[in-house]
Amino acid sequence: MCGINGIAFSPHSRREVSSDVLTRMRDILHHRGPDDGGIFVDKNVGLGHRRLSIVDVAHGSQPMFNGDRSCTIVYNGEIYNHGEKREELSQLGHKFNNRSDTETILHLYEEHGRDCVDHLRGMFAFAIWDARKRELFIARDRLGVKPLYYVHTDDGSLYFASEIKALLEAGATKAEINFDALPDQFANHGTSGDETLYVGVKRLLPGHTMVWKDGELDVREYWDVSFEPKDQGGTDIEYIDEWLELFRESVKIRLMADVPLGMFLSGGIDSSAIAGVMSTMVDDPIKTFSVGFREREANEFEYARLVAKRFGTDHNEITITPEQFFAELPNLVWHEDEPIGFIASVPLYFVSKLAREHVKVVLTGEGADETLAGYGRYAKSIKLLELGKRYEDVTPGFLRDAVRGGVATLPTAFTRKLSRTFLSRESNVESLFLDNFAVFSRDMQRGLFSNETKAKITELNPYERQNELIRGSDAIDLLDKLLYADKKTYLHELLMKQDQMSMAASIESRVPFLDHKLVEFSARMPREMKLRGSTTKWILREAMKGILPPEILDRPKMGFPVPIGNWFRGPFKHIVDEYVLGKRVLDRGIFDRDYLRSLVARHGAGENHDERIWALVIFEIWHRRFIDGDTETKLCQ
Repeated sequence: MCGINGIAFSPHSRREVSSDVLTRMRDILHHRGPDDGGIFVDKNVGLGHRRLSIVDVAHGSQPMFNGDRSCTIVYNGEIYNHGEKREELSQLGHKFNNRSDTETILHLYEEHGRDCVDHLRGMFAFAIWDARKRELFIARDRLGVKPLYYVHTDDGSLYFASEIKALLEAGATKAEINFDALPDQFANHGTSGDETLYVGVKRLLPGHTMVWKDGELDVREYWDVSFEPKDQGGTDIEYIDEWLELFRESVKIRLMADVPLGMFLSGGIDSSAIAGVMSTMVDDPIKTFSVGFREREANEFEYARLVAKRFGTDHNEITITPEQFFAELPNLVWHEDEPIGFIASVPLYFVSKLAREHVKVVLTGEGADETLAGYGRYAKSIKLLELGKRYEDVTPGFLRDAVRGGVATLPTAFTRKLSRTFLSRESNVESLFLDNFAVFSRDMQRGLFSNETKAKITELNPYERQNELIRGSDAIDLLDKLLYADKKTYLHELLMKQDQMSMAASIESRVPFLDHKLVEFSARMPREMKLRGSTTKWILREAMKGILPPEILDRPKMGFPVPIGNWFRGPFKHIVDEYVLGKRVLDRGIFDRDYLRSLVARHGAGENHDERIWALVIFEIWHRRFIDGDTETKLCQ
């Protein structure tokens, strides 16, 4: 895994790239590649690279050139089928100088041009400078496992990098809040499309390529997951066998490395399935790593140990104290570049740090939920939508309005539950799925943002991207439409969490559930292979029978539980007082003062607003670091 960056000045500007600026961009990404670094400058174009050596450690330095040095590449990722493609290219007359997958990409570009991405199986973000055409070709993998951010200036110049901080370091843009992104950020854990929280900074979307030439950008989509036509006619056993074979292949090819390799083991079914399959493919005990907290409800050690014992792994654990959690938080905000959307990012960093003491590569379980309907919200929302449709068909509008008003008068406990159903909401996907599970719903955001902030926001709609995806998918079944939207939005934020927190510890993470061949097969399976009744990830559970113990197969989903809500009520309330209710926060005028005070008071009285308080605390830490320019923040007294 690596960090890449580059600058391409418009020819009309008559500017040449400064090696010093390019190097500063590169070296602010040192954590992504502490093993090596290089730059390349060709007048108005420059490329930079930091290397974490995984494959062909001795000979894979970058930037790398083709035979006649007309093409130069910087690349972040792993191509798992590069050996197979290497043989094909050799038969076509291409000469190789090393064993790296980087060189394979270069030769594929020589052979296929922009279509080279169609031949790649893996995770990647790379840039190739073609000196003959005087154009820059940039590509990102199909699911967005590897990040790529860019700024395209008014004069046609292009800056790009693996992390936003490198763009700021180069002066590509000023660190200013993109107010139009705030509704998305505060509803959905992060921004959902190509916009970021910074004015002028965009991300190249997953499954897209981009060509820069003479100051102009041409961005195209080269891959999208398709749900239709459905693969029909197979028996349950046939689907299970084919899915399991693809999953085994996906795990196997991700064991490609010339350095030590392990895996994150939470004790959930996803990581346990990887452990079960992986254990049959390696000779030595798998090195597994788990993280938890002292609070019993906030660790899964019991289940991780059960799996570790089952497969005889070399198991390692780390227990985090709240003091460690908060002490590291400002540093992790710097690594993430944008507000940390998921509380679980913090324990992920600590387990990555633990793993780095033993290995350089880990396999992780991201992606199973978004491909196999693993979240309980899918079944709940679909059921609510079905019942809501019947309710609207038989209940006149005036009566529905009366019921809605009546719900608001009930005791708080009842109101809280019923307010999430069709009795209080419109029976549509936006209301019962998107808004129902948002951090700050649309109604909440009307109170959260100050009038001054709302005046700066073009459209106070946090779900524009999700609605567009649901309408644009080829899926017919409602579940598939929801999965499609989550693959393009929610999953992307999870992957950025995984990338940035693992790279903060200089470790590479690989995601077997997101091999594109497995994703494509899963999409076209009948609905009941994913969600059968209320059983989530049905095919995975069936495939793992006889491999995983029943305690793992049948346990409810937990994720990375973090007792942040209790911490914010108790010994770390001073963080809330400073970063939600402090003078600097209130004087900014971004949020409504009364709303903030009410939210904090309600949380302190026992209501659960942990994710909302977290979002506000993290936003303020981010604002101070990136917008205000503070260089040091200490949360612990």
